[in-house]
Amino acid sequence: MEESWANGLDLHVDVSGSRPRAQLENALRDAVREGRLRPGTRLPSSRTLAADLGVARNTVAEVYAQLVAEGWLAARTGSGTTVAQPPGTSPREHTPPAPVSDQAAVATSRPRFDLRAGEPDLAAFPRGPWLAAARKALTAAPDVALGYGDPRGLPVLRTVLAGYLARARGVAADPAYVVLCSGFAHGLAVVSRALRAGGVRQLAIEEYGHQWHRAVAARNGLTVTPLRVDEDGAVPDPGVPAALLTPAHQFPLGMTLHPRRRREFARWGGVVIEDDYDGEFRYDRQPAGAMQALAPDNVVYCGTASKSLAPGLRLGWMVVPPRLLDAVLVALDGGPSALDQLTLAEFITSGAYDRQIRRARLAYRRRRDRLVAAVSPLGVRVVGIAAGHHGVITTSESLALARAAEHGVALDGLSQYARSDTATRTGLVIGYARPPEHAYTTALARLRAVLAS
Repeated sequence: MEESWANGLDLHVDVSGSRPRAQLENALRDAVREGRLRPGTRLPSSRTLAADLGVARNTVAEVYAQLVAEGWLAARTGSGTTVAQPPGTSPREHTPPAPVSDQAAVATSRPRFDLRAGEPDLAAFPRGPWLAAARKALTAAPDVALGYGDPRGLPVLRTVLAGYLARARGVAADPAYVVLCSGFAHGLAVVSRALRAGGVRQLAIEEYGHQWHRAVAARNGLTVTPLRVDEDGAVPDPGVPAALLTPAHQFPLGMTLHPRRRREFARWGGVVIEDDYDGEFRYDRQPAGAMQALAPDNVVYCGTASKSLAPGLRLGWMVVPPRLLDAVLVALDGGPSALDQLTLAEFITSGAYDRQIRRARLAYRRRRDRLVAAVSPLGVRVVGIAAGHHGVITTSESLALARAAEHGVALDGLSQYARSDTATRTGLVIGYARPPEHAYTTALARLRAVLAS
């Protein structure tokens, strides 16, 4: 009769000496006493443990019988041998502490009313369609797709992304120059190292932007300098060899880079890292295509699924100019898992990604309109809202943040994104995408109370 491996639990015990029975008895007692074997744990069958330890099956059976008689183990017909409550102890002493679930840990670390920028509504992630795409992609994937493969990423996803980016964002993309990364910060680190290896020492970053991006560039060998921003977006600086821009929707101020400025940067000749931030989410204007199409030999186009799907996927992509590709591949240090790449390729090919973008665009536009309607009666104007997931309110920043803390609302101050002595604007950056839908109405009410006070 073929042995069942239902209780083939791996069990580490040392019986290397000359008295295997005594050693096994002592080792099992110690494991139970020290909590390494917890009450209720089902032990391997005597046949399985004997084969694993290289001892006679009768030796294991005799040890089990002895420990059952002493009360360390329990044996029931049809249920095998399990760890009993140790003699002389109470159940409470050997009950392990209840683990804190990931959901509970996250819930305790997140503010109840969170209107900070930078994250979508995670409850809106399309779990069903994503799971269906994963199942279909994995079923159809050739074995070779699960190997180490091309450092740029799986050819199927690079090809699909090249087509999608050309169609949806106007990117001049050849699959050979599409490189997968684990989000924008990872891509920025890779490009920073590649630029440094090519002799570039300085990177200009818009004077308002993510502090984390400045830290990433600096940590990877570049000196970061501020790039001035006015009502038309970033102002070109011919004195720097490379620049990081958010042309589709400047973060956090919200303007789109003026066409004239785009042309100036395209003719500039330095390397532009284009963070296509919020590129898919536009509401009151025609979509602004990617700047990369104006100068594909000088622009590194970067996009992610962090806002369109979820940042936890760690899925990002770069379209790299041919002259930088070798340096980028040398600097590359890993990327997304093959399973996630296969899933995203199927998700885009099936049309599910486009449908998700359209659903999210409609939902966030409605949220934006509700934000404007909530604060307008207070005489407050929200700017930078033609696209994206956030808006900016000009107000007394320090006072507003103090009031927000009193009302249990998490907000970002505009000054925390500044990186220049000339960056003197103050106000609030309101992220209207982050709260789950059921909490958004209350979050807006709290925000009204903050601004009214």
